[in-house]
Amino acid sequence: MTPRISRKTRITGTALAAAGLLAAGITVGTAGASTTQTGEKSALPIKLSASHRAELLRDAGATKAQTAKELGLGAQEKLVVKDVIKDADGTTHTRYDRTYAGLPVLGGDLIVHTAKGGAVKSTTKATDKSVKPPSTTAKIAPTAAAKSAQGTATKTISAKGADAQTPTKVVWAASGNPVLAYDTVVKGVKKDGTPSRLHVITDANSGKKLFQYDEIRTGKGESQYSGSVELGTEKDGNKFTLTDGERGGHRTTNLENSENGEGKSFMDDDDAWGTGKPDDPQTAAVDAAYGAGVTWDYYKNVHGRSGIKGDGKGASSRVHYGDSYVNAFWDDSCFCMTYGDGEGNKKPLTSLDVAAHEMSHGVTSATANLEYSGESGGLNEATSDIFGTSAEFYAKNDKDPGDYLIGEKIDINGDGSPLRYMDKPSKDGNSLDFWKEGAGDVDVHYSSGIGNHFFYLLSEGSGPKEIGGVKYDSPTADGSKVEGIGRDKAEKIWFKALTAYMTSTTDYKGAREATVKAATDLYGADSAELKGVGAAWTGVAVK
Repeated sequence: MTPRISRKTRITGTALAAAGLLAAGITVGTAGASTTQTGEKSALPIKLSASHRAELLRDAGATKAQTAKELGLGAQEKLVVKDVIKDADGTTHTRYDRTYAGLPVLGGDLIVHTAKGGAVKSTTKATDKSVKPPSTTAKIAPTAAAKSAQGTATKTISAKGADAQTPTKVVWAASGNPVLAYDTVVKGVKKDGTPSRLHVITDANSGKKLFQYDEIRTGKGESQYSGSVELGTEKDGNKFTLTDGERGGHRTTNLENSENGEGKSFMDDDDAWGTGKPDDPQTAAVDAAYGAGVTWDYYKNVHGRSGIKGDGKGASSRVHYGDSYVNAFWDDSCFCMTYGDGEGNKKPLTSLDVAAHEMSHGVTSATANLEYSGESGGLNEATSDIFGTSAEFYAKNDKDPGDYLIGEKIDINGDGSPLRYMDKPSKDGNSLDFWKEGAGDVDVHYSSGIGNHFFYLLSEGSGPKEIGGVKYDSPTADGSKVEGIGRDKAEKIWFKALTAYMTSTTDYKGAREATVKAATDLYGADSAELKGVGAAWTGVAVK
């Protein structure tokens, strides 16, 4: 068998004539590299090799029983190591999930912050409640919980073919006092064709529904690219395939309008991909592969994170999902991005901002794992918008300069307007500019406006201004003036807050606390950056 050879392929000429977000001559991996300032170096995460990360995880696993004891956890509580980040000054942030009597504790995750010498500096917990449910014996039968969950899926998301799986017994600790519960996964398909794996959490003693969230994270976008880009490909025999060996072996495959499976590998004879027209299946694949490459490089070069999980392994991208499917989504179960072809199968949703947004859901899942419901769900979506926007700026694409508009190339509204605005989210007619009571009851794609607005204010400040040819005018809840600290610093603060201080249950007040800690670590307790964080949160009514 001929060995696979990793290579970079330049797609030139008319190969991407319809690719509006791709700049001619862009080389994935070199654009947008940031310069770290001396004052923030010690608190920034270092780039961990796969072997170094594995070693840190093994060390944490070997001492998890002692760690649990030092934290004062009960005899039936055990820690499960999930992730680890190490700062330049030697501080280690180790993230754990928790079990009780062998049962997963939902909302029991915590982060232990350890100094270079091994002393515990502090601990961040998703719940401060004692995890000790009255009993681990359920009064409600699993079949009853499954039936109730299936009814919930049919009613709340109109899932077609809803099929409840066997419930898993868990301890629910994400809200209120910890109780024994069932976690039932209901598989189905939403009206728009998006697959659904709805988790319904049911009290195992009363049968009351406690919570629900969907594993599938969705978003919208459109690709209208032009120019030439470089792609990572490999030679397989006498053909080439869209496998990027330099980025963890990321694969781009063709679902050929099906809604299941891994998809078929794209193969090409001459390593020249796409025609720039949507009727060529390779064009969407080129866009998807490019977006994945930029996103990988953004996280690695800006934040020191190698791959979505930080383990150096690439995800995969599946294009041509369904028939005229107007959406794209991230799925943890297959560790993959999936793109539809849009209206009439002529507008593949494979733009760079969509790719970065959706794959950032994977980063969130691998770190804070913000629950995809309530205020934490809004923060989950805001995180993807924030890093999708940051990756777009990172690419330095002359054909589509970075901006604070989400999905500006889609034209879903038919009038050229974007899906979301970060400077004043309410301009889309649905999103929240400011926090208010009941914000957690708003759809997560709209409550995300609070986090998006915070990031814009922190980056650029309030009031009217023009950035890169785009006019913005950002208000504040109390009419105060906010001075921006710059996007480069703002994105580093958000990333550190997400990976070191946010947990599954973090709400907007908790996000303020997390970003305050992150800014203090990076820039100091008396820094202008820390004051900027406080002013920006006050500007969106989060106090």
